[in-house]
Amino acid sequence: MSQNSPYDPELARRNARMGLRVLGIVVAMVGLSFASVPLYSLFCQVTGFSGTTQRAASLPDTVLERTVKVQFNADVDHNMPWTFKPEQREITIQLGQKGLANYHAKNPMKIPVGGTALYNVTPLKAGKYFHKIQCFCFDEQILAPGQDVSMPVLFYVDPALNDDPNMDDVDVITLSYTFYRAESEELDTALEAFYNAEDGVIKAPVN
Repeated sequence: MSQNSPYDPELARRNARMGLRVLGIVVAMVGLSFASVPLYSLFCQVTGFSGTTQRAASLPDTVLERTVKVQFNADVDHNMPWTFKPEQREITIQLGQKGLANYHAKNPMKIPVGGTALYNVTPLKAGKYFHKIQCFCFDEQILAPGQDVSMPVLFYVDPALNDDPNMDDVDVITLSYTFYRAESEELDTALEAFYNAEDGVIKAPVN
């Protein structure tokens, strides 16, 4: 016949505190799992990690003599039916100088298709010095059936790049975009307008 251990109030309190700590850790881990994507995105935008470019409101006041060649690349996801390509392969600009490039996209489908572009630059370490002022990647794009558009990108390369010894070997930067098919309320609205149109055709939106 077994003998029950005597009740120890102090041991019970320690076990309760340990249980609360473990519960707190679990709750924190669950919270971080939901926050990890936006936090990672914010981290990339601030640091330029993984080639993420920066956003800027205006051009810098300084333009240096040093130049870099900026090359342009375009891809589409296998689920995206658009054709998408740069209208120029490369340009050479000075640090701090305004750069303007255009990409061309076309929707060959018979229904509206929306897309969202993801982007980065290589070498990855150049991401924090590549600033975009205007870019189609900031918003979802919806193209009507057969519509083709020119998508401008206004940017500059930060003169601060010249002060970073780690960037001494960088004279070429590649800006890459990949378009993915998007699902959204705006796209649903465009599809509804298309199917409800009397003649089966909707006009491209006027910007």
